[in-house]
Amino acid sequence: MFSPQVETASREELHKWQSEGLIRTVEAVYKHVPFYRDRFVEAGVQPHDIQSISDITTLPFTKKQDLRDHYPFGLLAVPKQKLARIHASSGTSGKPTIVGYTKKDLKHWGEMTARAIVAAGGSESDLIHNAYGYGLFTGGLGLHGGIEALGAAAIPVSGGNTERQILLLQDLQPDGICATPSYMISLIEKMEQMGCSPASIGLKYGIFGAEPWSEEMRTKLEQKLGIKAIDIYGLSEVLGPGVSAECHQGQNGLHIAEDHFLVEVINPETLEPVEEGTFGELVFTSLTKEALPIIRYRTGDIAALTTAPCSCGRTTARMTRVKGRTDDMFIIRGVNVFPSEMERVLLEMEELVPHYQIHRIQQGSMEAARVHVEVCEQFYQQVNGDLMHDHVHVLKKTIAKQLKSTCLISVEIVLEKPGGIPRSEGKAIRIIDHRHKQQEGVAK
Repeated sequence: MFSPQVETASREELHKWQSEGLIRTVEAVYKHVPFYRDRFVEAGVQPHDIQSISDITTLPFTKKQDLRDHYPFGLLAVPKQKLARIHASSGTSGKPTIVGYTKKDLKHWGEMTARAIVAAGGSESDLIHNAYGYGLFTGGLGLHGGIEALGAAAIPVSGGNTERQILLLQDLQPDGICATPSYMISLIEKMEQMGCSPASIGLKYGIFGAEPWSEEMRTKLEQKLGIKAIDIYGLSEVLGPGVSAECHQGQNGLHIAEDHFLVEVINPETLEPVEEGTFGELVFTSLTKEALPIIRYRTGDIAALTTAPCSCGRTTARMTRVKGRTDDMFIIRGVNVFPSEMERVLLEMEELVPHYQIHRIQQGSMEAARVHVEVCEQFYQQVNGDLMHDHVHVLKKTIAKQLKSTCLISVEIVLEKPGGIPRSEGKAIRIIDHRHKQQEGVAK
């Protein structure tokens, strides 16, 4: 372990540290962030009312829109002169959400990410290939900071330039790799096209995140590369990668850095806490951040928590892998479904490869979906490149039947030839929403 004193602390010790951190954070935001001071006043809460983590439910929530409304620096708790770095997340409204870090914030972040690398099976003697994008996106520099804090050697490749990535993987033979799971699949695919066995590059572990991915995707990555595939979680508004991560021993939930964050799971509709083990929306409160402390941040990510013992010996609470996002969930004829649930079904079929897109469309007053999924090269050759072949129709019916049986939804299936789904060098684009364009067309 990287921080055994923390990672094996008793629940009582953790709660004591968390209560102390919560009190400090509430006092800091009340004093230095007008937004929070106003929200506390509206809620009838004063800093002295917060005595322990049991008082967290009296505090107001924070949403992404609050960061956008106070763009760029309205939620900072320190002067701009004390910032050591700025990151940003992309936004659909045109402007990103800006997040800042002090030197102390970056030190803590590096330590948290180092924990994640060790949990994945890494060590200070490792060479680690980092294929997350460097820049305003927190992935690249976030993992880089963890590699350096651990004392390992970083290969800061960033995203893209796939053939060069493969050359470096072959020649440098790193121990670990960091990437989005969808980009790792693209790297594997390109290696195989070049006649290179993905397992021959000698990787021992992979740290994958920045997008929801299924157990079926994990299985494919592990089989192709001969590695342990580990999930890592984080988001820029809370910090970045390293907020939580799986251990290679258990691979059964992501250990949360509870000395730095207090996590809740709420019902996204009632906003009330749910019982341990029940899925709901993750809510994070920072306990040690200086530049951008965050109070009860609604992440939009759906997961569940457990404090049950883990086989690795760590005692920190674990979150399940993210099931999906509240804004990714869609309703098809009254049935709620997440893309990751559909992914599990698609990846179980040997005729298909792990590339798919879900097109949301409007049919009258109801929402519907078309699922575009790519067939493998072997199947494509089997039908002689004819996607109108009888075998193709049978496969489409089989996929639709399996989705109906497993996810309880009826969707249209569109099969694409190999390479037919656009590839991404970062986060995969899984959902394409046509509904607004359809409505605009009707209006015209």
